[in-house]
Amino acid sequence: MAWLDTNMVSLLDGLAVGALLFMMAVGLSLIFGLMDVLNLAHGTMFLLGAYLAYQLTALHLSFVSAALISLAVGGVLGCGFSYALRPIRRRGHLDQAVLTLGIALIGAQIFSMIWGDDVYSVAAPVGTAHSMLIAGHDYPVYRLVVIGIGATFAILVYLVFQRTNLGATVRAAVADQQMVEALGVNTQRVLLGVFATGAALACFAGVIGSPILGVRAGLDDEVLLLALVVVVIGGLGSIIGVAAGAIIVGEVQSLGVVMLPKYASFLLFIVMALILVLRPGGIFGRSERRAS
Repeated sequence: MAWLDTNMVSLLDGLAVGALLFMMAVGLSLIFGLMDVLNLAHGTMFLLGAYLAYQLTALHLSFVSAALISLAVGGVLGCGFSYALRPIRRRGHLDQAVLTLGIALIGAQIFSMIWGDDVYSVAAPVGTAHSMLIAGHDYPVYRLVVIGIGATFAILVYLVFQRTNLGATVRAAVADQQMVEALGVNTQRVLLGVFATGAALACFAGVIGSPILGVRAGLDDEVLLLALVVVVIGGLGSIIGVAAGAIIVGEVQSLGVVMLPKYASFLLFIVMALILVLRPGGIFGRSERRAS
């Protein structure tokens, strides 16, 4: 109990970071795990959301408006990515990686031309900029809101993809596209929706993450790397796995800085290596889920 009390703030910070990483990584995992498409431009969507939060709030739009606009912008750009990748979707991950990496580099250059390389801060929305007492510790209300948003999205995404006809159609379209098309389902539209949803969530995560992480060039690469670690740890195509991986990464990042500051920079990759030794497919990887 003494350890829990001492590290309460760090544990909550880990959950907040995990919530952001879930919204970033779940789209990456679904796009890669279900559609077999490697999208290295996914971090660009997160950074775009962060820049939108800065720019729109600077124009005196509300934070909620910025978040809603980011969902729309992310969805539209996700559709564009899907169409751009369609000709090479069956040509292997190398071609996909080269194309999406090129898109990411172009996006980073455009952001640099518009906003420069300065570091910007975004204020927390009205009503969440204060702190509240939790187990004797002051903790920012906005970070608690982020944890709640992440948990809500995790439940919604799981229910949609695992408990609805739409989710069953998506899984069927990935497993046997020709058979589903023979039943009269437009599989291209279904897969387009998955891509748009993943990009919209990444852009939205950039908005709600901006008051915590700030807005700066290079943030896209940092978040993309962490999202890839989340997907590897949790297992491709598994929503529960992404949630578990995001919490693990968030807690390791947060507690590592406090408890093992000298080793914090590579502690996460040690944890990832240990998990992969025990479960090569990730905690909830395909092999594990099929076996169950």
